[in-house]
Amino acid sequence: MRSATLLYTTTVAAVVLIFVGTTALGEPPGPSASGQEVADWFVAHGGQARMYAWLMVLFVPAFATFIALVRARLPRPHRDVFVIGAVALIAETTVSTWIWAGLSWHAEQLEPATARTLLDVASFWGPVLNSVTITMLAPVVVLSWGRRAVLPRWLGVVGAVALAEQTIETVTIFGQTGFIAPGGHMNVYLGAGLVSIWLLCLGITLARSSPAGQPSTPPATAEPQAVTS
Repeated sequence: MRSATLLYTTTVAAVVLIFVGTTALGEPPGPSASGQEVADWFVAHGGQARMYAWLMVLFVPAFATFIALVRARLPRPHRDVFVIGAVALIAETTVSTWIWAGLSWHAEQLEPATARTLLDVASFWGPVLNSVTITMLAPVVVLSWGRRAVLPRWLGVVGAVALAEQTIETVTIFGQTGFIAPGGHMNVYLGAGLVSIWLLCLGITLARSSPAGQPSTPPATAEPQAVTS
């Protein structure tokens, strides 16, 4: 499989798995739910939590391949900063998934206080992940601006919107209820949706920039070429 085709495939696969995983999980207990309500939710919906975990297991290799192929198409040092953020995203998602899956395993034995505490820990995946997505977004957005831009300006605009939202979204660290609560709709739907759109645009744009039949990784001495679309 050519690297461009593989980048198309892994880009779409990663974004679809994020969307399907979020849908499979459904609406978990909110920040005001009692420990008993949290424990009862996992008894009733443990299968959904484990389905989410399974989809995230599939997400990791797809996203890891996406990272490698994107890195090969970006210049230094931007690509290295992007990779640091992307790898941290995988790590934080994996830890969060452990908690969701673990809570679902012996749900009938969950103590209410334990269930509430562990769900709170998992919910802070969203606010903490903002630092990771900012690390991914910022260096790539920079490549879309200025006289020596190597990426399309429209991609920079999409990235800038997502970057601004992710920066604002850091306030969810202090949220208590509603839209800005940790793990709430700002994290799970608005923020994740904008970043997913940007990832989709980035992957497709870079895949289209690869010359047919050429390797995705340029020689170490070669300068990156401007991407046009």
